[in-house]
Amino acid sequence: MSRYNGLDSRAGQGPMSNDPQPVAASDEFWMEEALRAAQRALEAGEVPVGAVVVCAGEIVGRGWNRNLTDSDPSAHAEIIALRQAGANLGNHRLGDCELFATIEPCPMCAGALVHARVKRLIYGADDPKAGAVHSAMEVLNHPKLNHQMEVCGGVLAGRSGELLQSFFRSRRTEGR
Repeated sequence: MSRYNGLDSRAGQGPMSNDPQPVAASDEFWMEEALRAAQRALEAGEVPVGAVVVCAGEIVGRGWNRNLTDSDPSAHAEIIALRQAGANLGNHRLGDCELFATIEPCPMCAGALVHARVKRLIYGADDPKAGAVHSAMEVLNHPKLNHQMEVCGGVLAGRSGELLQSFFRSRRTEGR
């Protein structure tokens, strides 16, 4: 299980290295919720990605991919969860919130996390083709950005990755 630590443990020092972060039991609990959301995407024929926004120990936003359903290229799980959280909290700034996503966010979603000022990102599987935490590029915690957040990757990564792999395997079998 890989981990990515986006912040140095010394407050205010900015991005550091890929040092491991311990996975809290609560991280796995909330990632289970994100996996349930991903299952909803799968049932709708969407790429199975799910996300939840947690604030003060409660889910304030939940989303799953809806690109096809909504005919909306921006309807990624993270964006939907952030929109719902902002509406529920009455604020576009989510500085006391954490986002749990089943896959490493893409550049669009990473940018939205920065704009929302999310405190912490926890994700499951790395995305070598489009991941914007560290896999394909580094959008989160880029030194020129005005917001830094703690990042922990690899939480229930095997389950997240298997869900995606089985989805794409079945699509190839169907000839899509």
